Amino acid sequence: MHDVKSGDVAIPALGFGTWQLEGDVAKHMTEAALQIGYRHIDTAQIYKNEREVGAAIAASKVARKDIFLTTKVWVDRFGKDDLQASVEESLERLGVDYVDLLLLHWPKASPALEETMEAMNDVQARGWTRAIGVSNFPSGQLKKAAALAATPLGTNQVEYHPYLSQKALLAATKDIGASLTAWSPLAQGKIVDDAVIGEIARAHGKTAGQVTLRWLVQQDGVVAIPRTQKESRARENFDIFDFELTADEMAKIHALANPNGRLGDWLDPAFKWDAA
Repeated sequence: MHDVKSGDVAIPALGFGTWQLEGDVAKHMTEAALQIGYRHIDTAQIYKNEREVGAAIAASKVARKDIFLTTKVWVDRFGKDDLQASVEESLERLGVDYVDLLLLHWPKASPALEETMEAMNDVQARGWTRAIGVSNFPSGQLKKAAALAATPLGTNQVEYHPYLSQKALLAATKDIGASLTAWSPLAQGKIVDDAVIGEIARAHGKTAGQVTLRWLVQQDGVVAIPRTQKESRARENFDIFDFELTADEMAKIHALANPNGRLGDWLDPAFKWDAA
């Protein structure tokens, strides 16, 4: 696996996402992921599984320093002091002294971004996170957050898969020296029945999921965090570093993007997504 240089940190290109994993399943799958070889684990306050993710990290044989751990502050804790308190609570649930990357989960019109970023800078100054970043930020808000950050932003985590072009946002992340981290990288399973991806998969002796993840991490500055409840699928998703897609194959997958490709949209009405 390779790392993606993003701001001041290096992020493992393939991570294990824990959205919708709860209780014992979250703990078991995080442990399994670490055993398989994942070294990047992604969680969030709103996922309600930080305690289980932390327990899995503690139970694993992997040293804390070798795990890249991300969590996200939920939108109801963006105010000064409340944000810092929420991060303390996250660290307690995770059972760690720091996370590697702390993200604002969605952009929010109020409180002002200046107040929220000041709190994020404070959290980083306290050593509670190695890097700060954002999630689901359109280009305008991304650049504003970057200008308010005391250190380079670590990433912008957004929906990204073959059916959703993020060309404008990819350019914006490059402009500020950050990476783009793809959530729902397999389009919630829609790629499985795709004829174009299937043909490419057969040519490489791989699955549609493996080809899609390879397409993502083969792009400059892109990280992917697939989530699964099955150990076999987590193992399959990890097995993408022994082949490479041609430029023609990459282009064919890029061409699958369409204007109706977005699967999850909880953006504050005060903001607008970038045009595809």
